[in-house]
Amino acid sequence: MPRLLSLAAGVHPTLAPERMVEVAAAAGWPACGIWFDGAKWTDATTREVRKRLDDTGIIALDIEPIIPADGADDHAERLVAAAAEIGARNILFTSRVKDQAFNTKRYGECCDMAAPHGIRVVCEFLPIFPLNTLAMATQIVADAARPNGGVLIDNLHFSRSGATFEQLSGLDRSLFPYIQIADAPAAVPTTFEALLDDAVNGRLCPGEGGLPIAEMCAAIPDVPISFEVRSKTLREGFSDDVERARHLLKFCLSLA
Repeated sequence: MPRLLSLAAGVHPTLAPERMVEVAAAAGWPACGIWFDGAKWTDATTREVRKRLDDTGIIALDIEPIIPADGADDHAERLVAAAAEIGARNILFTSRVKDQAFNTKRYGECCDMAAPHGIRVVCEFLPIFPLNTLAMATQIVADAARPNGGVLIDNLHFSRSGATFEQLSGLDRSLFPYIQIADAPAAVPTTFEALLDDAVNGRLCPGEGGLPIAEMCAAIPDVPISFEVRSKTLREGFSDDVERARHLLKFCLSLA
């Protein structure tokens, strides 16, 4: 059975979430991600996103992000409520907090909020955050011990953090409800600023760079793929939102 392919919200970082659904549908994608901006999201946003999902048949593979940070509201309760209303399958969690005990507790709370709605909460590691390794993410999920927990592998972050396929092979595949894929140059950036730019601007379409995409897909087979191609080149080369999404899809179909 072919994998479900999803257009990640980061491909169109300025789009309103309801428009994101329309763009994904117009470009031929079967699923998309939804970005939850706590400062802008309202009950009306939830209704509009739900309506467009119903009208188009697009699947909301994930909604993001819950990111605890010192002295800031992570909007988790509101995001989970929105996720339940729109029928999102997964919620993305990561953290800017260094305290792993806090992160484990908050992650568990988010899982508990999502569980009655049948939603999984995936813990993502990013080398630009304190929660920055595969080992840290899997430890949080193991210590929280929630049945709807999971780990999200973004193959760019996997590569940049120094994770290995040997590490991955020792983990239960049921930990991974979906994966994120993008390509990029094989060389790992050596400064924080370069890593950040790499993640938000420097990604490439699958096959255009040097990351081991086929190996990642083989290591975690069958699950949906979200294509997290945050690319300045793609944004500048395809200012039309639908054309950008359609162009990316051409590179992704072979991975279904």
